[in-house]
Amino acid sequence: MYHIAQVNVAYTLAPLNDPLLADFAAKLDPIYALAEESPGFIWRPKAELFTAAEAAHLPVDERLFATISVWSSLEALKAFVYKSEHAQVMRRRREWFKRLQGPYVALWWVPEGHRPGLAEVKERMEYLRAHGPSSFAFTFAQPFPAPDLLSGTAREATKSN
Repeated sequence: MYHIAQVNVAYTLAPLNDPLLADFAAKLDPIYALAEESPGFIWRPKAELFTAAEAAHLPVDERLFATISVWSSLEALKAFVYKSEHAQVMRRRREWFKRLQGPYVALWWVPEGHRPGLAEVKERMEYLRAHGPSSFAFTFAQPFPAPDLLSGTAREATKSN
């Protein structure tokens, strides 16, 4: 069985403690709590995401913001993103974030129990930006089915994507 992993990256217009981002910063904990209580939510990293070696290679930029999570299904993730209080935050994103060139959300299927690390998250986002949606990394607009939902022939064909 597979679950859906997602990374969402953004670049804030100011540091998180700047008054410009006060409304956004005030919404972070409630939105994280809402995600964790939402049907289909499985995991989001807290301090455990990065090993010391991975963290040593992170660019130090307090305006780079990323969320990573794992959900039971694409439908559950979509319901949270587009039909919960989270959608209200998304509608205001231009007040707080720079417009990025290319995709800012990458989705991919992970085996049940898997928790993506920093290297995997970075690889999926970079692949999506370089090659476009495929079974390796895709978007809400162009989703791919979970590997266990593909027929044997279709599964072999997606390995080259």
